[in-house]
Amino acid sequence: MSKVKDQHTYDAIVVGSGISGGWAAKEFCEKGLKTLLLERGNEMVHPNYPNALSAPWELDYNNELTAKELEDYPIQQKAWEFGRDNHKLYVKDTNWPYIQKNPFYWFRGNQVGGKSLLWNRNCYRYSELDFEANLKDGHGNDWPIRYADIKPWYDYVEKFVGLSGENCELPSLPDQILMPPFEMNFVEKEVKKRIESRYKDIKYIQARAAVLTRAHNGRGPCQARNQCRRGCPYGGYYSSNSGAIPAALATGNLTIRPHSAVESVIFDPEKRNAKGVRIVDTQTKESTEFYGKFISINASAVASTAILLNSNSTDFPDGLGNTNGVLGHYLNDHSDSTGAFGIAEFAADHFSFGQKPNPMYIPRFRNVGDDKQDFLRGYAYECFSERKSWKKGFEIDGVGHDFKKSLSEAGPWEVGFWAICESLPNKDNKMTLSKTEKDPLGIPKIEIDVKFDENTRKMRIDAAEKAKELLESAGMKYVGTYNENPIPGKTIHEYGSARMGNEPKESILNKWNQVHDCRNVIVTDGACLPSSPCQNPSLTYMALTARAVNHLVDTSK
Repeated sequence: MSKVKDQHTYDAIVVGSGISGGWAAKEFCEKGLKTLLLERGNEMVHPNYPNALSAPWELDYNNELTAKELEDYPIQQKAWEFGRDNHKLYVKDTNWPYIQKNPFYWFRGNQVGGKSLLWNRNCYRYSELDFEANLKDGHGNDWPIRYADIKPWYDYVEKFVGLSGENCELPSLPDQILMPPFEMNFVEKEVKKRIESRYKDIKYIQARAAVLTRAHNGRGPCQARNQCRRGCPYGGYYSSNSGAIPAALATGNLTIRPHSAVESVIFDPEKRNAKGVRIVDTQTKESTEFYGKFISINASAVASTAILLNSNSTDFPDGLGNTNGVLGHYLNDHSDSTGAFGIAEFAADHFSFGQKPNPMYIPRFRNVGDDKQDFLRGYAYECFSERKSWKKGFEIDGVGHDFKKSLSEAGPWEVGFWAICESLPNKDNKMTLSKTEKDPLGIPKIEIDVKFDENTRKMRIDAAEKAKELLESAGMKYVGTYNENPIPGKTIHEYGSARMGNEPKESILNKWNQVHDCRNVIVTDGACLPSSPCQNPSLTYMALTARAVNHLVDTSK
């Protein structure tokens, strides 16, 4: 081995440092493996997040970007928590363009930690109902695992991450290892009492989130600042930067290389496995190869699939492991932005003090047990309540003394239910690599062609109507529904483009997340999911990652 190659050789290589990549690095390092963590974005070290402690008056333009600045973020600016305070955590769309055959919002956080600095932090387990859904209704391939296979890894991850929230003993939402939740406000307590007394199959619970209500694993408890979108210097919410990466660094086995865009995986035809990866330095544009015994691809569903598609060789002319033509198909996302909102007039004399990061949550109840609908699968609600304050001035017109005085007075309590709807696996939803266009690094641009189907349309209508019914039953007035045009990618739960399965002819990965035809490569981010129920998926990514890495290393001994 040459000196240069020796310097570029590790036991394990992890591509991507987000919610799953951080866990892959942690698990490899804690098992004694010298590990290289490749991140295409900038270096970002906990707790030094831009604007994390900035006061409102320190942020120009009322925390908004100028029209000129927004020209660099035509997609990223559509993220629900995008602003001046955190825009540097998002990629500039103009620097890294992709091709939309149909509208698809691809939100990206290219820095060490990835989108784990931007996620919504809700963490729910998938249930046996979810793992069996594809097999039972015939949409998508059968999951190669069941709840019993992943339950120990859910336990393992939850103990490290630290979750707070409320269990509810529902078969559609397994109980979890939780810290005590934040205190509910008066309206939440009243809505919970009213809904659960009228609907025996519906629970209105405190959301379960990766937010600490007490110190845990060297991280401080949440300060209820509600500035999570900037990165938390206290470690009150979990990110790769505050959790997995420090644990990996503590072993002395981790090397982090930012500004490293992985172009492809290098396949060894003699050994029938991968021997390394090719990267392009995003600053110098120079190409480099790194070598390792194990490779974990965790660049995000779209980016991980693109790397596999671009990993061409004599054995795999259409991408690594893509002998069946499935790679890139079944790309999907949850559908959101449908629901209802109303005014809680009964709470006019009640105030709340302070803030809390966790909303309320109504777990899936559609097509569960005896409930049967004219659509398949189901949805959950994230539920919000707040008393209108001076911010109501954004929504009404006015000038002068009386208008300013009105803004100092408490407004009405507003309660809203926001649905997250499952989408059925669909082979026609796909991503490919352009044959004619390349990005600034010379890597083929990604083309995305995804649409929601009729089942999604029916589910969204029901979600809005049911939200209205529930709010009215809880005593809300002036209840209105909404059902915005759903754009795939908007929920930021994209999945499915390199799915797991029992049969190599219909999947890319086996039940251990290994590429069927190249077993020393694993993929454990959203790309691996055969389907994605309405629960937020990040907890499952972390559990699958820990499970896959431990199996990969243990079976190689």
